[in-house]
Amino acid sequence: MSEVVLPRLSQGHLNLLAACPRKFQHAYLDRLQAPANLVQSDRLAWGKRFHLLMQQRELGLPIASVLPEDDEFGAAIAALTESASELLSTQSGTWRAAEHLRTLEFAGYLLTVVFDLLLASRERARILDWKTYLQPPSSRRQQLVESWQTRLYLFVLAETCEYAPEQIEFVYWFVKPPATPQQFAIAYNREQHATTQRELTELLTNLTQWQQAYDSHGTLFPQVPESSSLCATCAFASRCQRQSPAVSELASDWREALARVDEVAL
Repeated sequence: MSEVVLPRLSQGHLNLLAACPRKFQHAYLDRLQAPANLVQSDRLAWGKRFHLLMQQRELGLPIASVLPEDDEFGAAIAALTESASELLSTQSGTWRAAEHLRTLEFAGYLLTVVFDLLLASRERARILDWKTYLQPPSSRRQQLVESWQTRLYLFVLAETCEYAPEQIEFVYWFVKPPATPQQFAIAYNREQHATTQRELTELLTNLTQWQQAYDSHGTLFPQVPESSSLCATCAFASRCQRQSPAVSELASDWREALARVDEVAL
């Protein structure tokens, strides 16, 4: 009898599914790719390299030799090391793991998380996550608290270890130079854990039903309301017939102008 392979879901999947089920369908089921954003690509590349260097540092591998003295990465790592010295220095009685992978079978899926750094002592466990952009203003921090990265990481750790939710903490470090690194710590408790479990169950139940209807009958995943601001910047807006009137009119004018061009004989 063949082993059943559960679909893997990460925080990225959950964030997109919660924000717009139809966009989730286009990205992961239809395998459609949005046009490349060069600025975003550069930011992602910078962040990926920073995470790799921090992992090398945690493993005790030398990194100074691969960084010029004026390198932005070196400056960011040095600033973080100074700001979070008590976290980044080896402490007796604390277990450490960089790029730590954990999985949890839940509601027919394999939930997957990767912690940039996990610190665990007898009393508590802390998840550290490096964010390579500036700390958001206080008015937007609640969005970070409610994001599926925060909620999924805390939930999976609590479900796969012996710590009580109150013994677990999530710490974001915002490390983009030239600003001084800033931290944002998020506590956890049993009530939050129960809420996440309930809402995660509901979200994944919906996903299962939507995918079954999609696979069996080609039923499209639900869309966000037309009043949503998400469609204005979505690469799939035209596919969903959610372009703004101005953009739709421009496209119509372009097609009409093209139709009036005389055919050139070759």
